[in-house]
Amino acid sequence: MEKEAEAAHSSRAKRKALEKAKILQRERERKIFRLVGQVLKKPEAERSKEEAAALVLHRETVDELCKRQIRRSVLKRKQEEVFDDADKLKYKVKQLAEAVRESNHLVVYTGAGISTAASIPDYRGPNGVWTQLQKGQTIRSADLSKAAPTLTHMCIKMLHKEKLVKHVVSQNCDGLHLRSGLPRHALSELHGNMFIEVCTTCSPVREYVRLFDVTERTSLHRHTTGRRCCHCGDELRDTIVHFGERGTLEQPLNWKGAAEAAKMADVILCLGSSLKVLKKYACLWSMNRPAIKRPKLYIVNLQWTPKDDLAVLKIHGKCDDVMSLLMEELNIRTAKYARAEDPIFALATPPLPEEVRSHSRAVLATPEEEAGVPAESTEQASPVQGGWFGRGYSKGRRKKRKS
Repeated sequence: MEKEAEAAHSSRAKRKALEKAKILQRERERKIFRLVGQVLKKPEAERSKEEAAALVLHRETVDELCKRQIRRSVLKRKQEEVFDDADKLKYKVKQLAEAVRESNHLVVYTGAGISTAASIPDYRGPNGVWTQLQKGQTIRSADLSKAAPTLTHMCIKMLHKEKLVKHVVSQNCDGLHLRSGLPRHALSELHGNMFIEVCTTCSPVREYVRLFDVTERTSLHRHTTGRRCCHCGDELRDTIVHFGERGTLEQPLNWKGAAEAAKMADVILCLGSSLKVLKKYACLWSMNRPAIKRPKLYIVNLQWTPKDDLAVLKIHGKCDDVMSLLMEELNIRTAKYARAEDPIFALATPPLPEEVRSHSRAVLATPEEEAGVPAESTEQASPVQGGWFGRGYSKGRRKKRKS
């Protein structure tokens, strides 16, 4: 028994000694990294003989720090917004217009960049949600009831009306494509629609379009909205697909329509998207085909995207500016958004009487009510609480706390 106790004690002592040695080794490595980093910040002429010798001695550390600096520089360059000058922009739009005219099946992919003109923040731009969180800034909510379809939304709707655009695949949850008048059969909202809640108990799935943001109480893996189906009485859920989730609803996601459109596409136009999420959806890119048989890719975005090298043409410009020039080149009138023609008011179902106070989000004013709407409040927007923007906010805050 004594020998067994001694052996166990010896084993524990060895483990502790090994763990202590590892901790000391990590601490030595940290000191070396700090030392080398401080030396590299100095101009070569100002380094002492001892510092120069330290760089020679710790060559591997020098190489690693140089690689890190290169990675940081590349990342910073990718985040920078680049603008084509006026002449270059017009020249590129002429090329795009020619591609639109000659296309047989043009599909448009849209991201948050087409809604920034409606005061809805994007994610990775200079004032984007993720960008501000990385800087430690608080994200303020946007009153989405005051947002309206932008010029780009209306141009896309007109191009579809003229039979030049066959289908639109959007990552946006803001519902502005629907409100622009784009037919639902021609639209795939891959990440859901903030105005739509559904009853998945009913068969087929029963849809309720509302005049307010239904996502106030929802978040990742928690999709019930607090309201109930007026037919079966079961709980309603939102249609938002959060980061880390997989969308299974047929509508408004319409994955079937998106996949079929991508399969038939000969030209793909990407507007205002970093494509960091869309690139992961293999069915949208026809990558199983030989390169010569894939759709021609045109990108309109101010920042770098992972598909830039595959694009026939990359246009560095704001979506509204590019689409305005494109409509001029195509000689197509650009329709302005008219609240009286917004289809959401015809599609909307009011909540049950007992559920009128089930939310605190602003309600879209109907054209009849608009004349009597009081002046806008000058109060600052409160921090985001829940919902699809709130989900991103919480995610960013958790990451910050961990670091």
